Amino acid sequence: MHIREYTNKDKRQVVDLWKEIFPGILPHHNAETSIKNKICYDKKLLYVAADKDRIIGTVMGGYDGHRGWIYSLAVHKFCRKKGIGKQLVQKVEEGLKKLKCAKVNLQILESNNSVIEFYKKCGFSTEQRISMGKKLYKD
Repeated sequence: MHIREYTNKDKRQVVDLWKEIFPGILPHHNAETSIKNKICYDKKLLYVAADKDRIIGTVMGGYDGHRGWIYSLAVHKFCRKKGIGKQLVQKVEEGLKKLKCAKVNLQILESNNSVIEFYKKCGFSTEQRISMGKKLYKD
């Protein structure tokens, strides 16, 4: 297994992985649209974990010049508990450090305890914040 930058040939496998790992995703988080928008805006910080030609994990990061973000970390269910997710997080962190990013954030559903524990093991801590959002278009 190795981690590398995303390429266009990875699209179908990444979309399929996201649909598997994030079922019932809201329309504004559509996998194909998210990838297209990421590539059009900035190709940096989009990585895949590949085992030969098979994509077994992926992570998308972002940086706006102020804060870094981790989005869409996904590892195939049969590949979990092998350190792949942690390596993907570390890859995004390395990319953010190269961009001189001082802090990385992420958001997790409050009810997703296993993911909260995973990120704690990666060195993240809960911050007292209120996450707010506003849809700019209808789904």
